[in-house]
Amino acid sequence: QVALVQSGGGLAQNGGSLRLSCAASGFVLDYVAIGWFRQVPGKEREGVSCIGTTSYNGEYHSDSAKGRFTVSRDSAKNTVYLQMDSLKPEDTADYYCVRLRHCRSWPPGATFGSWGQGTRVTVSS
Repeated sequence: QVALVQSGGGLAQNGGSLRLSCAASGFVLDYVAIGWFRQVPGKEREGVSCIGTTSYNGEYHSDSAKGRFTVSRDSAKNTVYLQMDSLKPEDTADYYCVRLRHCRSWPPGATFGSWGQGTRVTVSS
């Protein structure tokens, strides 16, 4: 069964760090671009970061994430990570991972397939 299962997140202080994980089942993450999105209740979901396939292993970020967030991949664990540093209260949101058609620029390609179940990040001021 094809699925993305997320973990991580939680509560961080202003300026702190958190790492989110997105583990794939039913397919190999090396061959797929992955995007991270976030959503605040009542607002539209917005793109945060993405990472390309291992053949094009670039990562791209929204302006709000640039310089603070990084995306990496652990092929052995079939997992992609979103490392979030220098967190701000405005980063508070539910975060989701999803497959992308590509991650060769920002904004990335269209999403496809099912989304991860989401994980909540709360940054206190």
